[in-house]
Amino acid sequence: MKKTIPLSALTALALALAAAFPAQAQSNAEILKELQDLKAKVADLEAKLKAQEAKAAAPTTPQWGMTPEQARELNRVAVKTEAVEDAIEAQGLKMFKINGFMDPTYVYNQRQRRGGFQFLNGVDSDGYNYDNSYFGSVFLDLQKEMEGGTKWRLTLVPKRGTGDVIGENSIVQEASVSIPLGDLQTRVIAGQVPDWSGYEYQQATLNKLISHNLLYDFTLPTTYTGVGMEYIRGKWWSRWMIANVNTSKRQSGERAPAFAYRVDYSRGEFQGFGFAGLHGKAANFRAQDAANPITGEAYDARDTRVNLFEFDAYFIRGDWTVQGQASFGQQTRAAITANPETGELRDSQWTGVSGLVAYKFMPRWEVIGRFDHIRNRKHGGGLLGYTAADDRNGFGPDATLACGDAWVEGCDKGANRSALSVGVSWLYNLNTTFKAEARYDRANLPVFLDVRTGEYRKSNAVFGTSVVVSF
Repeated sequence: MKKTIPLSALTALALALAAAFPAQAQSNAEILKELQDLKAKVADLEAKLKAQEAKAAAPTTPQWGMTPEQARELNRVAVKTEAVEDAIEAQGLKMFKINGFMDPTYVYNQRQRRGGFQFLNGVDSDGYNYDNSYFGSVFLDLQKEMEGGTKWRLTLVPKRGTGDVIGENSIVQEASVSIPLGDLQTRVIAGQVPDWSGYEYQQATLNKLISHNLLYDFTLPTTYTGVGMEYIRGKWWSRWMIANVNTSKRQSGERAPAFAYRVDYSRGEFQGFGFAGLHGKAANFRAQDAANPITGEAYDARDTRVNLFEFDAYFIRGDWTVQGQASFGQQTRAAITANPETGELRDSQWTGVSGLVAYKFMPRWEVIGRFDHIRNRKHGGGLLGYTAADDRNGFGPDATLACGDAWVEGCDKGANRSALSVGVSWLYNLNTTFKAEARYDRANLPVFLDVRTGEYRKSNAVFGTSVVVSF
């Protein structure tokens, strides 16, 4: 450590120098001034030395301009944050997500002479119809991602969910796991999952209108229960399952599951396409509790083969949304009208198209239009799960012909169906959307029952409004 030279020693030294050089002697005033200047310089040197010593003794860690109290507060926050993170992980809440919605709905049906609110009404009390499908429900979705990438999902819908629609009175909409194999883009999937066909989604938060299109309601499966694989490769996303169709358990004598698949391709930021199919056995409601009208023997009520294929595409950019779908389907021995000569059941077959266009004319306001058509003439008609004449949804042969077990001319032709829907939605805030829809359904045969007059008509009109509140 450097030593400080005392001021007295410097003063004595200056006097000695003055005495040693008499020729340069100065006046007392000049000497005093020089001494004062020298004293000031010595004081300045002492101050700088003390500053250097204090800097050397100070901590080397910078405080980024914080006061000691602020630094202590930051440490306390860090400790609390770590404690919260540990508690969340210990309770299993890390990477855990909860969301849901509800959508109370008002519907007026012209031919049914019915108007009122629909909310949490069970399928067992009124069936599944285009004016009473997947709306008026409560939806709760629980998702958990675990270490290693395994995903777990449980979706609960008390009424109007897939578990209710397939007739099992279950509140489970989806219960599935997704386990990565080697990497996160290759996964095993298992459990119960809703059908993934078509461009429309079941949830009211994702469906632009209130009702669904004809293809969604009457030509697509409801749910799969089984195991399969999922692959993501660049712009391609593929899934397949070996599964039961529309049931969580096979019945006695039923052994063969079905093969379901879907492939999606995102062509760019704004557009893409996908296709889906189902090949295997599913319930044949036409053969259940029925007998051959000629022989009197009961039909074989076991599941029969189903082949379904659909293609859909989308274009979404700015204020515009354009979506479309084309479908083909058939089921063995599931047509509405049996063979007039032998009484044996025949195959049902159908084709259909659906298209939707939506435009946001204001940031929170959107207008939507949708058109659907199903060609269903073969053997009196018949769709997936709809294997009898239906005077509410408008399927089957001409209802004025009184088609029954006895053969009647004209009963071999089923009605072709169309539907036109227009609607508007208003995004009130980030969690609330108001919807309104006017829908006009038409068939080429009189298949809609007017409950007021008891007569059959070729058309029906439905009006609906709903509020969708999500979190």
